[in-house]
Amino acid sequence: MKLSVWAKKQGIAYRTAWEHFRTGKIPNAYKLASGTIIVPDEKQIPKTEFVVTYARVSSSVNKSSLESQSQRLIDFCNAKGWQTHLNVKEIGSGLNDKRKKLEDVLAKGRATKLVVEHKDRLARFGVNYIEILCNHIGCELVVLNQTLNDKED
Repeated sequence: MKLSVWAKKQGIAYRTAWEHFRTGKIPNAYKLASGTIIVPDEKQIPKTEFVVTYARVSSSVNKSSLESQSQRLIDFCNAKGWQTHLNVKEIGSGLNDKRKKLEDVLAKGRATKLVVEHKDRLARFGVNYIEILCNHIGCELVVLNQTLNDKED
């Protein structure tokens, strides 16, 4: 899109947008031979693959289970040929929606794949909302085991 259109979408003056372009503050923007400044739509810029594994247990009593769960996720990713960039391990109840590490993964929006062993590793309730959020930020939710009940929690 042209710089003027981008400026309107951002709610800033054209001159401010031009200054941002001149100082390199607009990523991937470029100038055509005609002098027109083009800002690529962020949705058109492909994300580089960033695979995150997420393992969770409900209490520190299950810490050994956490390690084995995490290793199973890493092994799965390796078998698929995916390089894992971040292995997140968390101890906290599936009913508790205040899990800092999961929040950070979703808030940063860098993940292209979020790999979990069971859906209930994300949350006991409301997993569908997490799936919708993942889709919205361009992240594929990969669940190894589709069974509804996980006895470890």
